[in-house]
Amino acid sequence: MTPGLHSEVGRLRRALVCRPGLAQKRLTPANCHELLFDDVLWVSQARNDHDAFTTALKERDVDVLEMHELLAQTVALPAARQWLLDRKLGPEFVDAETAAQLHPWLEALSPARLAEHLIGGVARADLPFEPSGLLGRCAAPTDLLLPPLPNTLFTRDTSCWIGEGVVQCAMFWPARRQETLLMAAVYRFHPLFGAQTRVWWGDPDGDPGLASLEGGDVMPLGQGVVLVGMGERSSPQGVSQLARALFAAGAATQVLAAQIPKSRGAMHLDTVFSFCDRD
Repeated sequence: MTPGLHSEVGRLRRALVCRPGLAQKRLTPANCHELLFDDVLWVSQARNDHDAFTTALKERDVDVLEMHELLAQTVALPAARQWLLDRKLGPEFVDAETAAQLHPWLEALSPARLAEHLIGGVARADLPFEPSGLLGRCAAPTDLLLPPLPNTLFTRDTSCWIGEGVVQCAMFWPARRQETLLMAAVYRFHPLFGAQTRVWWGDPDGDPGLASLEGGDVMPLGQGVVLVGMGERSSPQGVSQLARALFAAGAATQVLAAQIPKSRGAMHLDTVFSFCDRD
């Protein structure tokens, strides 16, 4: 099955999900707001609810892709593992000495454990050694040397498909920006995607500046028309860049920008309304 999205109301054949896990266990009353959660999560119940949801999808013949599994299959490839660790351990995230210690430890982990930590973060207490870098020496055992990405749950936001190509989204909040990096690795290296994936817009290695764009604001309506919300998370600069990229690639003939309130209640276009039929 070739990946793609041509309608907001067509039959669902494949879905990308992310099961709650280590990243949500890292949420505390002290850090949950910084990580864009209103409160801590009851993780065991969330996992039960998630499993019930994905079971219902499978019973309806939907092919369910789970993010931890996709990422583990991706980092099982040496080139993908190197590409991702080089970016996760850059000098803008950890000091050089700490990175030099973390890199071989992470590289030696099994694909499943590495995927768990790439999404769930790394606390000082997780390490089997005493870190000697500045970041590690300043950290308490429960402090996080690599931050968790609990919003990976919301897989619709970090990337979105338009036709037979994908948009690697530029997230508005810093707490979510590394989610796009993980998805970019999957699209670049995983056999399900790889060389056949066309990226319409978005480069996790670049600085988008004020051009933010999130997948919850993007709705492909069919017949070359794409509706994009413009509010709290997606900016006019991001919408304009997306439109230009789609036009240049022949992936759309019309992009409609819908201005929505900059409020939490209207965080994305799909929290305001959704289509229920073709007309």
